[in-house]
Amino acid sequence: MMQFYQKRDFGTFISDTFTFFKENGKNYFKNYLMINGVLLILMVVIFVFGYRELFSQMMGSNTQGQNYNFQAYFQENSAVLTLVSAIMFILFLVVMMVSYSYPILYMKRLSETGNKNIKADEILSDLKKNSGRFIKFFLGLIFIVAPLSMIILGLSAVLIFVVIGFFLLILVGPAIMNVVNFLMFDYFNTKKGFFESLSYAVRAQFSYGNGRDKSPFWKYWGSTTVMYFMIQTITSVFAVIPLMIISGAMVTIPQNGGPQNLMEGSMGILFFSIYGVSILISFLMINVIFVNSGLQYYDSRTDLHRNLDLSEIDAIGTNEI
Repeated sequence: MMQFYQKRDFGTFISDTFTFFKENGKNYFKNYLMINGVLLILMVVIFVFGYRELFSQMMGSNTQGQNYNFQAYFQENSAVLTLVSAIMFILFLVVMMVSYSYPILYMKRLSETGNKNIKADEILSDLKKNSGRFIKFFLGLIFIVAPLSMIILGLSAVLIFVVIGFFLLILVGPAIMNVVNFLMFDYFNTKKGFFESLSYAVRAQFSYGNGRDKSPFWKYWGSTTVMYFMIQTITSVFAVIPLMIISGAMVTIPQNGGPQNLMEGSMGILFFSIYGVSILISFLMINVIFVNSGLQYYDSRTDLHRNLDLSEIDAIGTNEI
């Protein structure tokens, strides 16, 4: 079984992420889909059928002499669109809550028990126990971490005009992602408060805290950057397919009667269904980032490395006796 609390280098973070899914992927995603699958599918279905007509009107209104005005359509259907948007927003928040906390609680339970046959009921129990802490965490993320991150990213974006900003964005983006992920792992793996975990998440990016080992910043940054671009490449394939379908269908616009007709019937359903699948793939693939971040967090917890080493030595001594 993989040892979680141990020192790792850049290459080991990447390889152990895939090793984790090789050893636990079937159980991991089975429980994930059992807990979150219905919500994900419902969100995709609402997206496909709730916004298909809206995008159809956006593409076809006020073109080729049509009298149908998009503004009029929006006014006539504002109540329905508002309801759909509200449902989507609520579902999105619930899905994000489960998606963000699930990998943390799964890895926590696996690292503590060593049981590879984790049940969905066990994870649901952990989710219920931590629901209050997650609400506090979410509020802290929205009102404290998010604004600070936007300010830092905004300043980096402004500096693009003097070239250095481009490199700052590449540097700061993964670093902020690591801080947020470390914050989540520390908050749910300990009994610390939000600000204490936030302090640890920032400090852990630059030092181990023991004053002896060199800074882990670059191996954390590099591991997250590689995994992020890998995931973006995979999810982008599904995002590009609908655009290719529309581009190819545009050739037949004169026969079909305009862009609006492209979004109607089977073509519109196909277009949004593929985008729906893209959303599902994105939520599934984000688990790879979280597992990679979890391994980084366990790497940073050198206090538990020593405890594990001592327990292993004691076990060896006991076996020899």
